[in-house]
Amino acid sequence: MRHALQPYAAVVSARYRMLLQYRAAAIAGFGTQLFWGFIRLMILTAFYSASRQTPPMSMAEIVDYVWLGQTMFALLPWNADAEFARHVRSGAVAYELLRPLDLYTLWFASALAFRAAPMSLRCIPMVTVSMGLLPWLGFEAWALKWPPSLLHGLLFIVSFGLAILLSTCITMLMHISMLWTISSQGIDRVAPAITVVLSGMVVPLPLYPDWLQPLFWLQPFRGLVDVPFRIYSGNMALSLAAIEVMGQLLWIGGLVALGRFLLARGTRKLVVQGG
Repeated sequence: MRHALQPYAAVVSARYRMLLQYRAAAIAGFGTQLFWGFIRLMILTAFYSASRQTPPMSMAEIVDYVWLGQTMFALLPWNADAEFARHVRSGAVAYELLRPLDLYTLWFASALAFRAAPMSLRCIPMVTVSMGLLPWLGFEAWALKWPPSLLHGLLFIVSFGLAILLSTCITMLMHISMLWTISSQGIDRVAPAITVVLSGMVVPLPLYPDWLQPLFWLQPFRGLVDVPFRIYSGNMALSLAAIEVMGQLLWIGGLVALGRFLLARGTRKLVVQGG
């Protein structure tokens, strides 16, 4: 089993280390996300100040939610891998069809590194500023705090790991769609709006009207942001958190099965571009 996984682990390692080279982009992304973190907190603070009803999330939970979102923004499946898109357009994807490896797992390994590496570059400085620097500057109310309990922290780690896998599963569907569309331009324009809204990145999902909550509950994107962040902040009870983690697992299994089915269909009638 260990030897069978070695080629895929090597793909994750090589792709991850290559993506870690883009430090200038990570620094620019960190500055942008820090700026938008403050903007979002200002807007939500004004919203909470004007509200006359008890909100479903406290302001302290909102602060944790916002900073976690800015920390892990690059994890969201809002775009396709440009390198993979080039392979499809040029016809180089045909070489991967000849490798003596499981094609879905091979592409999954590459997509996993594509999602994890940019996030990890921005994660440490964002947590350092939001959790360490802001309290030192006197902004305790707007600082990221530790989870309310050890169990919340452990469940968050599990849920966050599943969120990475879930993001990779959705990215795989985007990549597989290019076997028919050839170009990633269409999916790159549609995916950001769907992902950031349905995941809760723009507005935390509990703040939406009650009639929308069942619709939000029946879609996989909430497992990317809403579930792990609410577990971390303590907004979600531990019993419900365990159920939500199981829901993440079910979505991962379903999306993997769907991805494998579509990949099998796509490779049967694949037209290789470039010759």
